[in-house]
Amino acid sequence: MMSLKAAGAGVVAAFAVAFVATSVAHANGLSQLKTFNDATKSGKVTFQQFVVAKGQNAAKESNGTFSFQRPGKFRWTYERPIAQVIVGDGEKLWIYDKDLNQVIVRKLDRALGSTPAALLAGGGALESNFELTDGGTKDGLEYVEAKPKTPDTGFDAVRIGLAGNAPRAMELRDTFGNVTTLRFGAFERNVAQDANAFRFTPPVGADVVGEK
Repeated sequence: MMSLKAAGAGVVAAFAVAFVATSVAHANGLSQLKTFNDATKSGKVTFQQFVVAKGQNAAKESNGTFSFQRPGKFRWTYERPIAQVIVGDGEKLWIYDKDLNQVIVRKLDRALGSTPAALLAGGGALESNFELTDGGTKDGLEYVEAKPKTPDTGFDAVRIGLAGNAPRAMELRDTFGNVTTLRFGAFERNVAQDANAFRFTPPVGADVVGEK
């Protein structure tokens, strides 16, 4: 059974979407998300993550870095308090938990709607898996509401907050009732990427489970 850390990682994966904004100051969430998706082919960003398990009030906090190269290649790394890496290599999704010395592997086309990293890096993953609507404004961010079209996305609901044509926050409620909140730093867009960052080889002796 997947640990809460892996579940948080699984809930925690690229963002995509709607109409090109003519003015950032007047752009709604859908417009900003569309602009980000169309204009950003690669990127890097830092993040903070807060996971509240169902029935609990205290949040488990972690942070790390996220980089991606569209379509479908990304690396989501948790730096604290646990070491964990999620890599999409274009064909497979790898989740490596260093503490457990365990690797979970899935086919990427089946996982593109199941993690924040995949939603961000997958190009059309959001539009393919979710109904998108304007989510209004909160705390200076323009939000997009995303409701799953099918029950196999892993999420009951997703909210994406944007400013300056880039995601700055994400709120996800998974099918187990856990709530994940993400806060992003400033995106470095269309930057050169190390191709090796999007490859993963299981460490010697690691337990590899899933779709090999």
